[in-house]
Amino acid sequence: MPKSAYDVQRPDRDRSCVVFASPHSGRDYPWSFLRTTVLDEHAIRSSEDAFVDQLFDCAPKFGAAFIKAGAPRAFVDLNRSYDELDPALIEGVRRQGHNPRIASGLGVIPRVVANGRAIYRGKMSREDAMLRIERYWRPYHDMLQALLDNAHKRHGQAVLIDCHSMPHEAMNGVARGGMKRPDVVLGDRFGAAASGDVVDRIEAAFAGAGFVVTRNTPFAGAYITQAYGRPSRGQHAVQVEIDRSLYMNEALIRPNGDFEAVRSALAQVVAEVAQIGQGKVPLAAE
Repeated sequence: MPKSAYDVQRPDRDRSCVVFASPHSGRDYPWSFLRTTVLDEHAIRSSEDAFVDQLFDCAPKFGAAFIKAGAPRAFVDLNRSYDELDPALIEGVRRQGHNPRIASGLGVIPRVVANGRAIYRGKMSREDAMLRIERYWRPYHDMLQALLDNAHKRHGQAVLIDCHSMPHEAMNGVARGGMKRPDVVLGDRFGAAASGDVVDRIEAAFAGAGFVVTRNTPFAGAYITQAYGRPSRGQHAVQVEIDRSLYMNEALIRPNGDFEAVRSALAQVVAEVAQIGQGKVPLAAE
């Protein structure tokens, strides 16, 4: 089993209402897990948000907490609800309605990685699936909510920046008609997960650092954005998707020659975003 559910890095002085999170960058693949999969050690990483934790780990320098997953996405997907169980993978689970994520093999315990490649030869027991949820999913989400509660208590509001990466090809259908290809997609569930003021500040921070930004297409935000975005209660959630090709070789899963430049540009973004709400009254909910 992976050694830990999460790792939290806290600032020396808590001066931001913003919490940064990376739920898909976990890369602890123990042998006990690898021997159950038909994939090799490289292929199993294809759905991982590789290096995203390194891109955003400067957050504590700017007064914001940062939480990252310990377990890899192929083991348990923290951006799914605990009850998104796949009957095609887990014994004793009944199909309940149509869930497109489960149907495609991307439930809380994934059946496939990128490009639909199967992880296992057969099914797993319900007990094994629930053990992953109890040891990894619940502790991560309990800590994430605790960090947001602390931010809200101290600052009157909380902002979650849920950090992810996307394959370069994901934007092929977006960059058309002379439009610049987006580097970053911000997902706020079309305004349901965060106030316009918050998303405007985040978009301006990325644009100011030289990134081309779009909103909600093709990624509007998944479970975490939906579950934690409560702008009427002063708790905002925004999903950030960054084009992997900017900083890594996607085929080799290695940082490319631009990694440090992108990391530096993102530090500028993090510094700006961490200032949301500082020295002002709490942002109005929409």
